[in-house]
This record gives sequence, structure tokens and C-alpha cells, in this order.
Amino acid sequence: MTSREPAPYADAAAGDAGARLMLAALCVVWGATWPIMRIALNEVPPFTMRSISVFVGGVMLFAICAVKRRSLRIPGAKGWAHVAIAAMLNVASFSVFSTFAQLSAATSRVAILSYTMPIWAVILAWIFLRERPTGMQPIAIGLCAAGLAVLIYPLAETGIPIGILLALATGVSWAAGTVYLKWARLEADPMAIATWQVAISFVVIAACMLIFEGGPELQAAHRDGLIATVMSGVLGTGTAYGLWFSIIRRLPAMTASLGVLGSPVIGVISSVLILGERPTPTDIIGFALILAASACVLLTRSAPALAAEAPDGDDATPLSAAPVRQRGASSRSAGLTTHR
Repeated sequence: MTSREPAPYADAAAGDAGARLMLAALCVVWGATWPIMRIALNEVPPFTMRSISVFVGGVMLFAICAVKRRSLRIPGAKGWAHVAIAAMLNVASFSVFSTFAQLSAATSRVAILSYTMPIWAVILAWIFLRERPTGMQPIAIGLCAAGLAVLIYPLAETGIPIGILLALATGVSWAAGTVYLKWARLEADPMAIATWQVAISFVVIAACMLIFEGGPELQAAHRDGLIATVMSGVLGTGTAYGLWFSIIRRLPAMTASLGVLGSPVIGVISSVLILGERPTPTDIIGFALILAASACVLLTRSAPALAAEAPDGDDATPLSAAPVRQRGASSRSAGLTTHR
């Protein structure tokens, strides 16, 4: 008589395999969004491009919440204030900094430098939350510093491009939003927190578009630029968040977070294939050091700056990739948040 695996275990294994496939898809989606954004920026002004992409992504997130019947409730005025501040750091700043960074720096460099976020989160949590780096996190800080030095030193002779500084600001703002949400300890559905952050950010970015560009400027855009603008919202915000919140309910946080580290790798590869960029040997060394630093942060089991307990008994949601309801300093990581 042939032994058969009990149904619950078989179902769990199938779910795990499906979640891992979604994780692979998420890496491709987030990574490919970087060159798509650059294509859009060739023809669409930055605030117009970001306004459209964030709007499209926000509509998708509201639709996903409706289909999944997720609660969009944010408790009290204080909760809304926390969400608004987090939106400015996690989504609005990330969107603006990463967009303008690509106008004056190689997309592959911007993608990698944006993913220094876990290291900045450890440093900011150390400063503001008094959470000292543990395990491999001090090594991660050293590796990140070495990677940044390798990337930036060759550029320093002629002046560091503003795009490099903006790319670093992208990672820092993402980390600041992560640490802020941990401190705020919001009692709300993580999908609601993410969705409202995107909605608030759309209002802010659209206001900047009206002030600095006088309204949507699409007159000079051709079909490729328009499609890329819409796709950056469909893929980078709507699809990515939808996948992420499905993944974190089915995979351990460590597995999900380490898997997401493939996103900047895909970003570099797709920039080479789609945009024709050619990273130098120095770039590759710097990229490797920064990715190793991020992996060291995420491999530390007790990483309070990057993870927290998720609601309703779910596995902990990585703060570095998405905002979650906070209950304390327990940890079980990327988010990233966020859109990415």
C-alpha cells in the first residue's frame, strides 16, 4: 500500500511552492520597473510620470482591497497623521528621489543604491529607537560603507553626480519611513496602511506636478513613453504590492526578504538588456558589497529595525518592504513599502 502525504501537509507544500513562484515574479516585476521608469522619463516630465504611475498603482491597490475585502480603516486622527508622515517618507520621497536620480545617474546604480535601505534602517533604529546593531549587522554596515566607497570614489574626481546623492536619499527616506512606522505602532491592516500611503502620496506628487509643470505634460510623449508610464504604476505599485501582501502571508519573513534582494540584481540585468547600460568592474564590485551588506542585515535573526509582528497571527511583515501594524519590538524583512 502506497503511503500518501496527509492532505494538510500537501496543501501547505503546494502553497509554499506557489508563494515562492510569486516571490520570483515579484523580483522580476520590481527589478524590471527600473528601466521601464527610465524609458518613461525619456518622454514624460518627472512629476507627470510619477503622478500617473502612482495614481494607476493606487487604483489597483484599492481594487485589490475591495476584492479581498480588506478593511481600509485607519483608527483616529493620530493614526491618519502617522500614515501621512509615513507616506511622505515611504512613497512620496522614494518616488520623487528615485525618479530624479535616474535623470542624472545610471539606472543600475540607482537601483542598487536604493536597496541600501536595510542598512540605513539599522543605523536609524540605533539612533532613534536605541536598538543596537546585533549579530551580522555591524558587518553589514562595514560592507555597505565599503561598497559605497567603491562606487563613489571613481566619481569623486569630477564631482559626485546629484543622481548618486538622490539615489542614496531614496534608500534613506525608505529606511526612515520603515523606522517611523515601527515607532508609531499603528493598529490597522497592513494593506490599508500601504494603500492610503499611496493615495496620500498621489495628492502630494500631483500638487508638485501642478506647481512645477503646470499640469500633466504629455504633448511630447510617444506611445512607448505613455505605455512605460502606465506600466510603471501597474507593475511597480499595483502588481508588486498585491504580490507582496500575498507572499508575506505564506512564506517566512526571512525567505521573503532575502528573495526580494533579487530585485536590484534584476534591475541591473534589465538595465543592461533594455537600456544598454554597461556597469564597470568597479560598479560590479560595489554592487556585490552592497548586496552582501543587505543580506547580512536580513540574515540576523533579531533584526528589530527591519521586522515586526504582523496582525491576526500572520508571520511578521518585513518593514523594509512594506508597512505593517506594530505591536512592539519583537521580530521575526524588505518595502518595500513599499513600491519599488
